[in-house]
Amino acid sequence: MAKRRVVVTGVGLVSPLGNDLDTVTAGLAAGRSGVQYMDNWGEYEGVETRLGAPAAPWAISGFTRKQLRTMGPVARMATCATQAAIADAGLDPDFVRSGDVGLSYGSTDGSCSAEEGYYRKLYATNSFVGLLASSYLKFMSHTCAANLAQLFGITGRVVPICSACTSASQSIGQGYESIAYGMEDTMICGGAEELHFTVAGVFDLMLATSVGYHDRPTATPRPFDRDRDGMVVGEGAGTLVLEEYERAKARGAHIHAELVGYGTNCDGGHLTSPSDTGMAGAMRRSLKDAGLSPADIGYINAHGTGTEVGDLAESRATHAVLGDSVPVSSTKSNTGHTLGGCGAIESIFVFGLMRDGFLPPTRTLENPDPRCAPLDHIMGDPREGTPEFVMNNNFAFGGINTSLIFRRPDRI
Repeated sequence: MAKRRVVVTGVGLVSPLGNDLDTVTAGLAAGRSGVQYMDNWGEYEGVETRLGAPAAPWAISGFTRKQLRTMGPVARMATCATQAAIADAGLDPDFVRSGDVGLSYGSTDGSCSAEEGYYRKLYATNSFVGLLASSYLKFMSHTCAANLAQLFGITGRVVPICSACTSASQSIGQGYESIAYGMEDTMICGGAEELHFTVAGVFDLMLATSVGYHDRPTATPRPFDRDRDGMVVGEGAGTLVLEEYERAKARGAHIHAELVGYGTNCDGGHLTSPSDTGMAGAMRRSLKDAGLSPADIGYINAHGTGTEVGDLAESRATHAVLGDSVPVSSTKSNTGHTLGGCGAIESIFVFGLMRDGFLPPTRTLENPDPRCAPLDHIMGDPREGTPEFVMNNNFAFGGINTSLIFRRPDRI
């Protein structure tokens, strides 16, 4: 069958910059940062970084305590974002429960805070007596997908994705392919992550976190910058409602963007050291899927974490595929790295930029690392720009690579 067109008709998010499209878009335009000094992390020996990017205050409403008892913070943030996305898309709750709506959703892990509490009690008492059976449902790896399906009554295909920092972007890709090839007409897609000291500690052990900017938290992370010293862990959730274009048009839905291309692959090599060849391969796949040439891309939202090995590889891959004339920036300079949620959160950022006609800078980039391949980095103030096609790239441990291409809605 011919590939069907797929559009985004609903968005919802929780992020360090805010929890709605207008707020986060204004934050990007103003160069705001969500990075903070985390005082309580000093309680744990060996955690060198004290920097994190917690989500702006958020809340969910309309559900009972019983409905939420199997959710830790990660699934609750996913619920908040999904509730907003469904409302933004104007989907009737009965339709969501009809069996004609699917779900693909992911995270790097389940709820780390719930897991910490469970195992602290278990090891302190050496007994399972008193532990709640529902605790596991909070920290199982597919807690977001399972809880969202239960809460919103989704009985179509449900595909949990757990691929670290590409969890959300692969979830979006899974939803896109489900619609494009006729398995579903509507998919709810995204990813989430909660901020916890154990996650920062894991990246500390890899010497991958920012530790030199404790006195000025908003000066880091510094993607592609000569003076970067690592990533900052963030948190949040992003949810997209994807629909088959003709269906969306027939019901008069507002369209944020068209998803025209998706590419994913694996390096098939080192678990933590990225391959520029693999990254480039994902970008080429998304261009091929979209039927576009590199010259068609008007802006690249880079993965850009601020780690040396990642920045060098990504710059080489981007240059190999798209050259040095496409504007590039990393919005992780505003939010830190939201891990399993970043592919959806950053896609939603893209929709705001398309709508408001500007390209955000990498806000902390002052001196591009000369070891990186030459790219057209956006630095300083935002640029005016209304690109028709935008590429959003994300990469993960395990060599998992993704590339999404969106089209501006007024060009559909």
